[in-house]
Amino acid sequence: MNVGAYISVFFLSTFKFLFAPLSGPAFGLSFLETFLLCSAGGTLSAVIFYFSADLLQKRSKRKLAERKKKALEQGLQWVNKRKFTFTNRLIIRVKRTVGIVGISFWVPLLLSIPIGSMIVAKFYGNEKKTFPLIVLGVFVNSFVLSALVYFIF
Repeated sequence: MNVGAYISVFFLSTFKFLFAPLSGPAFGLSFLETFLLCSAGGTLSAVIFYFSADLLQKRSKRKLAERKKKALEQGLQWVNKRKFTFTNRLIIRVKRTVGIVGISFWVPLLLSIPIGSMIVAKFYGNEKKTFPLIVLGVFVNSFVLSALVYFIF
């Protein structure tokens, strides 16, 4: 049993989930070990970042309110302009086209689990099925990626 390999694949899958199954064969792990380690690491990351997203959003709003208050106390004019960047527009377009299932399955895989979980929590945090969809997506994506690495390449 190679504990170092287990730890490496587990923690790699918490942040770079897309590339974590590639490290399984390099460490001499079996398909099942790689699949389970990637699923566990991805799920842990999803739990941490999905449920902390609300706290981070509240903190961000509080900081913005403090900056606004400070600017007004100094006699400066506060303009609350919303920024519609390319990334923001892309996220809204994806939200409208693929919906809750598509975002829950694909955003954590394509961006990263921490960023994807926070985006999903922001848009669909009040839906009860959101977090189970993220976890299901982690397991499905982990299985598919591990199968691609072990049986195709």
